[in-house]
Amino acid sequence: MQALLVGGAVRDKLLGYPVKEYDWVVLGETPESMQMQGFTPVGKDFPVFLHPKTHDEYALARTERKTAVGYKGFTVYTNPNVTLEEDLIRRDLTINAMAMTTDGNIIDPYGGQNDLKKRIFRHVSPAFSEDPVRILRTARFAARYQHLGFTLAKETQQLMLQMVLQGEVEHLVAERVWTEFHKALKEKNPAAFFETLKKCEALKVLFPEIDNLFGIPQPEIYHPEIDTGIHSLLTLTQAAKLSNQAEVRFAALLHDLGKALTPVEFLPSHRGHEQAGLPLLENFCKRLKVPNNFKTLAIQVMHYHTHSHRVFELRTSTLVDMLSELGAFKKQNNLHGFLLACEADSKGRTGKENTLYPQANYIKKAIESALAINITPILQSGLKGEQIGNAIRRLRINAIKKLNLDNLN
Repeated sequence: MQALLVGGAVRDKLLGYPVKEYDWVVLGETPESMQMQGFTPVGKDFPVFLHPKTHDEYALARTERKTAVGYKGFTVYTNPNVTLEEDLIRRDLTINAMAMTTDGNIIDPYGGQNDLKKRIFRHVSPAFSEDPVRILRTARFAARYQHLGFTLAKETQQLMLQMVLQGEVEHLVAERVWTEFHKALKEKNPAAFFETLKKCEALKVLFPEIDNLFGIPQPEIYHPEIDTGIHSLLTLTQAAKLSNQAEVRFAALLHDLGKALTPVEFLPSHRGHEQAGLPLLENFCKRLKVPNNFKTLAIQVMHYHTHSHRVFELRTSTLVDMLSELGAFKKQNNLHGFLLACEADSKGRTGKENTLYPQANYIKKAIESALAINITPILQSGLKGEQIGNAIRRLRINAIKKLNLDNLN
């Protein structure tokens, strides 16, 4: 069997980047011969097999022909006569179209090594335009490798724009869009994913709620960057520095969706944007089939992020009610993620990146004080139902009022 390492594993080895998956291409074999050698077939759309020992994926060399719109509109052809060069040219970017032999020799017919050195994302062939998923993948690579200095080749950006204008992106299914979105959130520079999509006009097709934020002004005294879209990406960048949780990054990115709905006559003020954005967020999550854990935290952050920022000005009763709504007094809660997203919002402003966020410590101390109260007398008092809840609420309010606000940083 002639098997060569291909794709991301070769790219990352050459970059000195951690290799997570090893994919192999096999030349000169058939599905029958692979199974005779102990490989397990797993591919649905084309012949892919798992190695009997390593469980790495081994795919038969193949070519593809576009037969319909969308990312599934392909006819796949496999044959022992398909060459390595024919297999590699159907791939997306030159840096992903290299192969490595088992003894370490690089086979690079399309200039991938040179583009790696130049830090350029460049499509291998015009066939790139046949699969709209490649727009999302390229944007995700930007999120992963931007810190290494990678940029998008002008001709590839132009091709991606042409694909969007031709409507190819509109055929992407929600599950695939969310998969790439989710992966991008976990990369080192997730904001680059959305910046790349905006440059080729795919953002307004795939995520119009985010795209609509660009050009919406905010008060310069609080937001030196002014533009709400820029602020949202700055907030995402800060969230990526504060947390590895994709849920926190998701909530931080979407927290200000409601600002796109502010009537022009009220700009740059955005009173009530927190509640105004909730239906947008609901529709966003429904359309992309976003998991509930992402949706729940995003709703909490959108609804209460300004409460968190103004916590020192809030009535203690309002603070207790907010914490109750956030589930902060229960054993299982995501208050930590909520506070990180709020801190990212505070720091996601030009020139405010290193600002402290003492509100988080105050809220944590408030919760500690509220949880330290003794509710046994209430439970033994004969009160029932709502009366018990109201009595506990009053104890929590009184406990928090006694907090010392000094030394919160």
